[in-house]
Amino acid sequence: MLEERFQEVYSKFKLHFYQETFARFQSREASLTTVETFAMETIYALGSPTVHEFAEFMRISSSNAAYKIASLIRKGYVRKVQSENDAREYHLCPTEKYLEYYNISSSYVHEVVERIKERFSAEELAALEKMLTVVSEELMPEVTVKLP
Repeated sequence: MLEERFQEVYSKFKLHFYQETFARFQSREASLTTVETFAMETIYALGSPTVHEFAEFMRISSSNAAYKIASLIRKGYVRKVQSENDAREYHLCPTEKYLEYYNISSSYVHEVVERIKERFSAEELAALEKMLTVVSEELMPEVTVKLP
């Protein structure tokens, strides 16, 4: 039962994102492909990775990653920023254009969290936060994120 509830919540977040994304596409042409959307979400979640770090995480070749990144740069969703530590290295940074696009998802998360705060007691909120921290930090070691 727990697994079903978890899957239900996860699916509702995804479906809300798809609903909002498609609604916005009716008023303008879609500028990100599905794969590019996944790439941008990954770049954002990894916290400005290098092209190599992005390629390694996505398990694709550096040349394939470079091709995808070039398309995202052309479309204005990502920019390369030279590393302060190593001038040969560039980090991938989402642009304001992407952050506006990303807000579709993050604003709904915020809305649901506000509803959770209204519905549950301070003790229940603390327990939920503790459980989510354990899930994220201990039970999902395969994936690390560095959200700003």
